[in-house]
Amino acid sequence: MRNLDKYKGIIPAFYACYDGEGNISPTGVRELTKYFIDKGVKGVYVNGSSGECIYQSVEDRKIVLENVMEAAQGKLTVIAHVACNNTKDSQELAAHAEKLGVDAIACIPPIYFHLPEYAIAAYWNDISSAAPETDFIIYNIPQLAGVSLTMSLFAKMRENPRVIGVKNSSMPVQDIQMFKQAAGEDYIIFNGPDEQFISGRVIGAEGGIGGTYGVMPELFLKMDELVKAGRIEEARMVQYDADAIIYKMCEAHGNLYAVIKEILRINEGLELGSVRKPLAALIPEDMPIVKEAAQMICAAKAKLAD
Repeated sequence: MRNLDKYKGIIPAFYACYDGEGNISPTGVRELTKYFIDKGVKGVYVNGSSGECIYQSVEDRKIVLENVMEAAQGKLTVIAHVACNNTKDSQELAAHAEKLGVDAIACIPPIYFHLPEYAIAAYWNDISSAAPETDFIIYNIPQLAGVSLTMSLFAKMRENPRVIGVKNSSMPVQDIQMFKQAAGEDYIIFNGPDEQFISGRVIGAEGGIGGTYGVMPELFLKMDELVKAGRIEEARMVQYDADAIIYKMCEAHGNLYAVIKEILRINEGLELGSVRKPLAALIPEDMPIVKEAAQMICAAKAKLAD
């Protein structure tokens, strides 16, 4: 049996941090990393969807990961998403991540062309071979990637001893159950959709990786604590509060991550910049929504202390 404890818990997806010119901000990256350490989360998932990875260069993503690792100093589990839409760049990022000492690398499937399963498996295994001493996590997000992780593909990937599990961001909670039942206790399944965190945990996920955890980590940490204690009704109430905040943030014209970064500026004093085009930045009409969401987070956190 592998020791997967370092992956069990709340792992926020790391946000892209930019300076005033839209370049990667090493200072912002380090400050965000320290923020997560202070909040007491299990780890961070770097350069994934929330990190705007598909709009960043290989060099951008290296700079981000280097600064995360420098600031984390072994205090966080670090999972580096290294997939690019070609094998060569993905292998370069995988080798770089292993050299830095990350705990795991993760990959979505190739997007745009609909490849057969054997080609997807070859892509993932080629990337894993560039980081042969590092755990590998499959990232299943079919609503964005356009490709679903099938049970047959998952079985094929489990032939690779570095594969330890799945970050499952498909919407059917049943997928978590199916992956967990097929893989057993030697693999970990992460809940992906934040809006159904406790549902995923109850049905078999042992950890969670999510794009909204970072703006309200206290709520997800509390949900995880309550699920572990079997206090599901209380966990459900916290989930409802988190979902209401997510729905409010999604009302803005600007991209969700632009909203989140502005809330982190308001509530936490973090300066992380905006989002990279073609993602939509905030417009003035968004600010009442952003401020209301920021206040909702404060109110929900206050309820936890009651």
